[in-house]
Amino acid sequence: MLFSIITVCFNSEKTIEQTIKSVLEQSFQNYEYIIVDGASKDCTVDIIRRYEPMFKGKLKWISEPDNGIYDAMNKGIGMARGELIGIINSDDYYEQDALEKAAQAYNGYDYSVIYGFLRTISEGKEVMVYIKNHEFLDKDMIAHPACFVTKKIYEKYGNYSLKYPYSADYEFMLRIKNQKKVQFVEIYHIISNFSLDGASGSVKAYRDTLRLQKEYHLIGNREYQMKMFKSWIALKLGG
Repeated sequence: MLFSIITVCFNSEKTIEQTIKSVLEQSFQNYEYIIVDGASKDCTVDIIRRYEPMFKGKLKWISEPDNGIYDAMNKGIGMARGELIGIINSDDYYEQDALEKAAQAYNGYDYSVIYGFLRTISEGKEVMVYIKNHEFLDKDMIAHPACFVTKKIYEKYGNYSLKYPYSADYEFMLRIKNQKKVQFVEIYHIISNFSLDGASGSVKAYRDTLRLQKEYHLIGNREYQMKMFKSWIALKLGG
């Protein structure tokens, strides 16, 4: 098994079908698909059940309460058997050749992070296509939905911290970026499509990232306090 693809979801009936189809229709088929549902109360589980036979045994899923999105991701990682783990959330979706391009870039090294371009979508329209270089992780996160991380990295350096409800993926990358064993590999190709309407774009997520940057000594106390104050004003104004 080369890939384990993980989707975490909760009350995602409006978007998860597109996510599931983007995995089902991959041009590269050496994968397993894991869906971790947080005990949805809408029709999300019905949609998963409808698509399950189409995967011919490649899809496994659970539906139970969790402690947030990163707890659900950690559950999926624990279930994964593949060498490379990709995480695509229930309002995002892969390009049809995403796994094929990642497989071509993967040289079998145990501690690899493979990442490519991300297309951002708002109201069904393309906003931008970009890639952020891992060498600038101190300043900003690379595109998590366009990443594939070897299972060996999670086993050696740990999973996502529940301390950061919005920014645990960024904390994970900061944790591994200076490890000599970890190798980052860029793919200059669009891997996934990301909805700008999710939690990661909120003011609360921004404040979570500021706390993370301060604890990793990426910003000083004065800059932290100034940015937190501005974000507090934004929250008060309904941002």
